[in-house]
Amino acid sequence: MMNQVLFAGVIGLFLTLIGTPLLIKLLARKGYGQYIRDDGPREHASKRGTPTMGGIAFILSTVAAYFLSKVISGESPRYSGVLVLGLMVGMGLVGFLDDYIKIVKRRSLGLRAKAKMAGQLIVGVAFAVLSLQFADSRGQTPASTKLSFITDFGWTIGPVLFVIWALFMILAMSNGVNLTDGLDGLATGASVLVFGAYTFIGVWQFQESCANGETLTNPGACYEVRDPLDLAVVASALMGSCLGFLWWNTSPAKIFMGDTGSLALGGVLAGLAICSRTELLLAILGGLFVLITMSVVIQVGSFRLTGKRVFRMAPLQHHFELKGWSEVLVVVRFWIIQGICVIVGLGLFYAGWAADK
Repeated sequence: MMNQVLFAGVIGLFLTLIGTPLLIKLLARKGYGQYIRDDGPREHASKRGTPTMGGIAFILSTVAAYFLSKVISGESPRYSGVLVLGLMVGMGLVGFLDDYIKIVKRRSLGLRAKAKMAGQLIVGVAFAVLSLQFADSRGQTPASTKLSFITDFGWTIGPVLFVIWALFMILAMSNGVNLTDGLDGLATGASVLVFGAYTFIGVWQFQESCANGETLTNPGACYEVRDPLDLAVVASALMGSCLGFLWWNTSPAKIFMGDTGSLALGGVLAGLAICSRTELLLAILGGLFVLITMSVVIQVGSFRLTGKRVFRMAPLQHHFELKGWSEVLVVVRFWIIQGICVIVGLGLFYAGWAADK
């Protein structure tokens, strides 16, 4: 049963390693290249025309890896995994439309803001509503109307507030990854680390599930999660697929993920957090995305209130580029920050389990 986690990761890695260069050739032949801001660091001008919409590669590879791992292991797909994958594909589709209009229609801002928001809202609401359905024999649904950190809190917010909360998480993480995706390999590598954390969390929750009864290591700290192993399979597939994509996306990038990839990754991170009952923990596990998002909020807020900018340029990674750091230096140091966030997040996750002994 546990083999499917390994199968998913290996298949995802293999598919993007061989599939991404094929996508690069296809996009290059069609002339689907990246638009580069004129007000950004000068070094980025050389990236103009690099194939984008690379998120297609790891989205398709993740979906294929998930279902192939199920076929190989003889296990059936579970509602939680399918819903989270559906959220990823839906958000990826919104991002694809945005990229397509930018590149093919030559409209630099892509989808109109209202249309883009409407697409994200439709996908997010559909996920939130469906995640409260499909109760198992123990009455557990993929999501819960309770807020969660490392497990659910003891009080509920109700279905309406849950949908609003889920939408906030999905939009916040999607835009967080989107803002982070400004340097070669930065968002991809950071995402690999978070998906690795969620692979561990899913496996741990499966082993310590309340459904396992007498075999529990710590009966006082079991997890009420609908399909924890299935979430681990999804996270492993994503980790492998993003690692394979990173081979081609790292500096100098042969392809960019585009909004297709960044919105999909942000959405699926929120979906994993919601279904694994680690909603607030995601702010720590995905700390780099939160940090970069806050840099934009601070920059915009400061300029509107005082007319002065806190950073040379936002998002934060471009501030350090303009200070003279090389792109690779920024990326590697930001990966280190993200790694620390994951270590702290997993430490808190384990400490919460151990404290209930």
